[in-house]
Amino acid sequence: MCAAKPKHQFTLGIEEEFQIVDPVTRELKSHIEEIIEGGKIILKERVRPELHQSVVEVGTDICQDIGDARKSVTGLRTDLARLARQSELRIAAAGTHPFSHWHDQKISIGERHQGVLNDLQQVARANLIFGLHVHLGMPDRETAIHLQNTARYFLPHIFALSTNSPFWVGRNTGYASYRLQVFQRFPRTGIPDLFESVNEFDDYVNLLVKTGCIDNAKKIWWDIRLHPIFHTLEFRICDIPMRVDETICLAAIMQAVTAKLYKLHRKNMSFRTYRARLINENRWRAARYGINGKMIDFGSQEEVSTRSLIAELLEFIDDVVDELGSRAEVDYVHTILRNGTGADRQVEVYNRTQDLKAVVDYTISETHHGLDL
Repeated sequence: MCAAKPKHQFTLGIEEEFQIVDPVTRELKSHIEEIIEGGKIILKERVRPELHQSVVEVGTDICQDIGDARKSVTGLRTDLARLARQSELRIAAAGTHPFSHWHDQKISIGERHQGVLNDLQQVARANLIFGLHVHLGMPDRETAIHLQNTARYFLPHIFALSTNSPFWVGRNTGYASYRLQVFQRFPRTGIPDLFESVNEFDDYVNLLVKTGCIDNAKKIWWDIRLHPIFHTLEFRICDIPMRVDETICLAAIMQAVTAKLYKLHRKNMSFRTYRARLINENRWRAARYGINGKMIDFGSQEEVSTRSLIAELLEFIDDVVDELGSRAEVDYVHTILRNGTGADRQVEVYNRTQDLKAVVDYTISETHHGLDL
């Protein structure tokens, strides 16, 4: 007997930001223009430059389910890897590069990027980071704001599973995700406040535009946000993971969390919301320790292992996973918990080799895992 379909499909769109790496020196290379030129026919509008020319972003079309998302993410990575090789380059998936310095990287020339640079100056120049963004299709904007409010609680749990940036300009930072420490120097980042309605959210955005703080709502870079153009709720907190399997696992968990919260919402069953200042405590712990630390269980008001909270998260979403057809993808979380996140594995390679170039080689190898090259 087929599992019942959820009331809303929660389509997916996945964006991954990759490093462009010289396979000889293992340094970042500012070669986005060559890749975009070569990819016009193959990747079309799905490949985009970012602020630095050593960053390349690819984004899927709208995916109907997690199986469709896996096929699209795998295909985009494969095509991008082939294009990079044609230019004698490689792509690597990690939240920061282990040793390349931001001041050696060229800035993209587009009007949008130059505008960010002019506004934020050195904070923008130093923002040499690589993330994963997952969009989930929403039934309407009012529901999206409600889901943004409630999903915030789970952001540190999901983020901990993605942590993949322990190194920065040649040093082990001691963080599982140093990427987040770099990015939070931008304004309008982090866990958003609670919004009582979509009207309150719109009033906030309109005030920022009216007073010259921003010229459009895309310059609100929260960890989760109602997207100003697409009809989506966008999860933005994660480092880019190394493997396709990890990206798809995280996307499946985000989709399932959203679907479960929506299910409760439709039944007029509330899920408790927490202030950003509390969630930020767990966000910091996730950045520092990844899956190997502790977080606050707000219900019991005690410190518990992050792994136990992830187990609670899996239990919370269990009744919607089969409806979404994502059981196998969500279950990959146990592989992450067993083998470690990208940060754990990067540090293990460095501890074994004492060589950051070996870390880059490992990251490149993992980025290509499962691709048909």
